[in-house]
Amino acid sequence: MARIVSIGEILWDVFPDSDRLGGATFNFSVNARRLGQEVTFVSAVGDDQRGRAARLRAASLGLDPDFIQVVPGAPTGWVSVRLDSAGHPDFTIHRPAAYDRVVLDEPELVRLAAWNPDWIYYGTLHQIEPASRAVTRKLLEALPGARKVYDVNLRRDSYTPELVLQLLSEADAVKLNDDEVAAVEAMAGSAGAGLRQFTGDWSRRMGWRAIAVTRGKDGCAVRIGEDYAEVGGHPVHVVDTVGAGDAFAAAFLCGLSQNWSAARTADFANRLGAVVASRAGGLPEWSTADLWKLP
Repeated sequence: MARIVSIGEILWDVFPDSDRLGGATFNFSVNARRLGQEVTFVSAVGDDQRGRAARLRAASLGLDPDFIQVVPGAPTGWVSVRLDSAGHPDFTIHRPAAYDRVVLDEPELVRLAAWNPDWIYYGTLHQIEPASRAVTRKLLEALPGARKVYDVNLRRDSYTPELVLQLLSEADAVKLNDDEVAAVEAMAGSAGAGLRQFTGDWSRRMGWRAIAVTRGKDGCAVRIGEDYAEVGGHPVHVVDTVGAGDAFAAAFLCGLSQNWSAARTADFANRLGAVVASRAGGLPEWSTADLWKLP
């Protein structure tokens, strides 16, 4: 069992027919907890109805809300979600949001350091705000023994090439999708390459321990050191893909924590991503048994 500190967004996904608690880092944290990992989730909500509901919901999902701060004067985060005919989402992110105003003081950093986590997980959306980036840097400095997992997870108007390349250079493990591979290559001014070459070249250049590239229905590619595997997806009826990548990331980190092979890690992560995509919302209920019912 690994210990994970995740820092980032908790927000409400506002669909045309419902509001559902989510946020990439929050979704990851819940799924990692369901997989048996110990998770401390660091974020913030507003002193409002949505914020109170979010903290209660987080607790019901197994996350200790102790590090989900309440920030007066800032609204709890929310995004508008529209799905296309294939269930792929388009997000409109509304800011300012409370999750951009997390503060970690010295006693809190000491508590986290004493917990001795194995991993720190974060994405791009939260890091685009300078204040959030500064808080995350403080966290990384306070936990020098923890390995860093960067989930690229690009969102419209919520990243810069400079930020993404910097975050990539600091990571020990990276997860991104095939569209983001093309985006990263464009940012770096490098020529397009196959996934085997991309994962190998970038891992050696950046010193990554592992990288996963999701490919939707076509599965994924995973490299752990020199161990590389491309594993096909599991066919499911896609309801929506919200949260599927976050669930994949939790399963990917589970595999890394247990020293699984690239192929085993990839298949396990594919299974969890497929199960989530086959159900509505970013955090549907699932059990481990559900993963092994897939063909």
